[in-house]
Formats: sequence, structure tokens, C-alpha cells
Amino acid sequence: MDDSLSIFSLIISAGFVVQVVMFILVLMSIYSWTIIMSKKKTLMDANKDIKTFHNNFLTDTDLKALHTKIPEVASNRSPMEHIFGSGYSEFTHSTSASNQALVMNSERAYRAMNTTANNEIDRLDGSLSVLAMIASSSPYIGLFGTVWGIMHSFIGLASVKQATIAIVAPGIAEALIATAFGLFAAIPATIGYNRLVTQVESISNKYTAFIEELFVIFQRQK
Repeated sequence: MDDSLSIFSLIISAGFVVQVVMFILVLMSIYSWTIIMSKKKTLMDANKDIKTFHNNFLTDTDLKALHTKIPEVASNRSPMEHIFGSGYSEFTHSTSASNQALVMNSERAYRAMNTTANNEIDRLDGSLSVLAMIASSSPYIGLFGTVWGIMHSFIGLASVKQATIAIVAPGIAEALIATAFGLFAAIPATIGYNRLVTQVESISNKYTAFIEELFVIFQRQK
């Protein structure tokens, strides 16, 4: 194979606009992988927190004792501790033991836990919109580079008396590399986004299940 038609040489010899497009796509790919790896660790920690706290919750049925074990400062709590703590604080806010007070406290606790859980889901969802943007826009950015490169190649043919494949091929090849760069950035971003969104939804369902379970316990308190 002629070295002049190697992929690396085509990238080096590509036009300025096509090189800028390739550079942007490389940056987008690196950024998407950074988001994927960072978010993957965050979701693994969230699942571990759910499992650990729920096991402690099932082991210790005394809600007051369980509440004393979590940090007093909300910022030092894990997500599950924060959800439980917000609900327990609202439930014990009133000292009245009447049935009406217990119902109202339970409802306030339920709303507080849902608010805390929604805030946590929003945190887990953070950056996923950027990943979706990279997944959807990368192919079009690459296509722009390809169209520009091909257009530039054909414009260059105007000064050539006789066009041959040998003359046209390098310009078209370097332009098509931009499309390859676009797919290189888009495919991992698309797969990563779909996978991460599914995991966030799973965690959201687990938070909801825990809140419902704790809500029932609050309603049973006398």
C-alpha cells in the first residue's frame, strides 16, 4: 500500500477546515469517555450505598436508633442517609401523638423524601444531556467535514485539464475520514448514554421503593 495514502498521512494533509473538524471530534470523544467513566463510578457508588443502607435498615428496625447513626450534617450523609434523615426529621417534627398529627407528619415526610430523592436523581442525571448532545451531533459535524472536504476537492479539479481517480481519491479519502471521526465519537457516546440512563432509572426506582417502604412504616407508628 502506498504510504502517501495511509490514514495518518491523509489526516496530516487534510485541509484546515477538515482538520479543525477532526480535532473537535477528538475532543468530544475524549470528553464523552470522561463523562462515561466518571458517571459509571458515581452510579456504582450509588448502588453500593443503596444496598448497604437498606441492609442496615432491615437489620435495625428502630428508626430512632438508625437515625442517630447517620451524620447530623446533611452534606456529610450518603444519598440514602439523606433521604431517610429528611423523612425522619419531618415525621418527628411534631410531638403530638394524635392520629391527625401522625398522618400529617407522614405526608410531610413522604414529600421531603421524594424531594431529596429527586435532587439526587438530578445530580446523577447531570452531564448525561451533554453525552446525548455529543451522540447526536458528532455524525453531523463529521459529515460537515466530509462535505467540505469533497467540495474543496472538486473545486480543485477546475484547474486540472484531465481528472483521474488518482487525483480525486486522496481528497475524497481525507474528507471521508471526518465522517469516521464523527462515528468514532458518536457510537460510544450513544451506547454510554443509553446504558447510563437505564442505570439512573433503576436507581430512581430503588429510591422510590425505599420511600414507599418507609412511608408505610411511618403510617403504622402509634
